Amino acid sequence: MKITPEEVRYVAKLARLSLSEAEVAKTTLQLDGILSYVEKLGELDTTGIQPTTHALDIRNAFRADEVRQSLPQHEALANGPVQNGEAFVVPRVI
Repeated sequence: MKITPEEVRYVAKLARLSLSEAEVAKTTLQLDGILSYVEKLGELDTTGIQPTTHALDIRNAFRADEVRQSLPQHEALANGPVQNGEAFVVPRVI
């Protein structure tokens, strides 16, 4: 076992989680499985492999910026329930 119930309780305390003994036991088993898998991945020979941030080769998923005409003020204000001709009228929040 790579993680102990005491470590799970300690991490739960740091996270301000209240775990029952059954939850501690279940979480210990689950985290042990995760850590075992990560340890297995550490056995792989990764020499010559470039680090990546994504599994797929993604460049830029966003569209290119294009300069366009803004929405006229009167059309934008027409979408609001209350307006004064210059801006939306909203309740004061202090």
